[in-house]
Amino acid sequence: MSSKLFSPLTIKSITLKNRIAISPMCQYSAQDGFANDWHLVHLGSRASGGAGLIIQEATSVSPEGRISPEDLGLWKDEQIEKMQQINQFIIGQKSVPGIQLAHAGRKASAASPWNGGRKLDATQGGWDTVAPSSVAYHHTENAPIALDEAGIQKVISDFKSATKRAVQAGFQVMEIHAAHGYLLHQFLSPLSNFRTDAYGGSFENRIRLTLEVVDAVQSEWPENLPLFVRISATDWAEGGWNAEESVKLSKILKEKGVDLIDVSSGGLVSHQKIPLGPNYQVPFAESIKNETGILTGAVGLITEAAQAEEIVASGKADLVLFARESLRNPSLGLTFAHDLNAEIEWPKQYERAKK
Repeated sequence: MSSKLFSPLTIKSITLKNRIAISPMCQYSAQDGFANDWHLVHLGSRASGGAGLIIQEATSVSPEGRISPEDLGLWKDEQIEKMQQINQFIIGQKSVPGIQLAHAGRKASAASPWNGGRKLDATQGGWDTVAPSSVAYHHTENAPIALDEAGIQKVISDFKSATKRAVQAGFQVMEIHAAHGYLLHQFLSPLSNFRTDAYGGSFENRIRLTLEVVDAVQSEWPENLPLFVRISATDWAEGGWNAEESVKLSKILKEKGVDLIDVSSGGLVSHQKIPLGPNYQVPFAESIKNETGILTGAVGLITEAAQAEEIVASGKADLVLFARESLRNPSLGLTFAHDLNAEIEWPKQYERAKK
């Protein structure tokens, strides 16, 4: 029986050779937003390892939008060149290079995980953070600055400019990061958005910035290339963003021309209660797909070939994105093809290990 996980997926002008995607995963290894050889080897090895789509980590649209000082960025033209090199290698492996554009909002200005992950102040190389409202993620942290109209317009403009650079860098899939408690998610959720203007209060107001960012990105992103949006389907906290609102937003995004919703969850508040377990987020992707008809990607504690095969074969999602499992196994695509007896093309340099 042929494998559905290893069947191609065509979205607009791009065909993924299989349904295995590498999730954007921060490497905390950039300097001044610049990619380097670590990123080439990290992303390139997953392309030679058989994945159909490689999405570069959350890449900040501005210096103040970085989670940490070591995050990748695309806020200046000089940052394009190394990403071009990486993307050319990925394409050479018959994989597709994608990028996730992001702004961390109140979760910015933090140390890398192995340096404690704590908020950095100005003496430690940190900066003032911004958010929809002046409410910190942790009560022990300094409150962010609530964005005024000019600040909101700068965020939109920064996404537009970064998209233009992403096109020049040769990315073929664009993902807008509106999940995991970062800036766009902060606007979506009533637990972090206490505004009384056009960007707060009602569902229509809370989704406004995300829709305006989509418009800005679409003004620079080629119409024939896929556009994804990553959302957290629920905050896992009372009174927060929820699954019903995620379906409503996904329906609107589909009407606006977004091709796929990358469905994750959580990350907005420190008091979230997540029932972790294999496939725990898959029902959200399935629900959005069934209720809106948009393509979806499933993520979260998906670690085995048969598990991923079942998700795609049963129509719960169209794409399966792997994060930690791909850190453990860069050759995830080759391994899963072997596990599922799927006949795929290997890199010529590795063919002698095929059987």
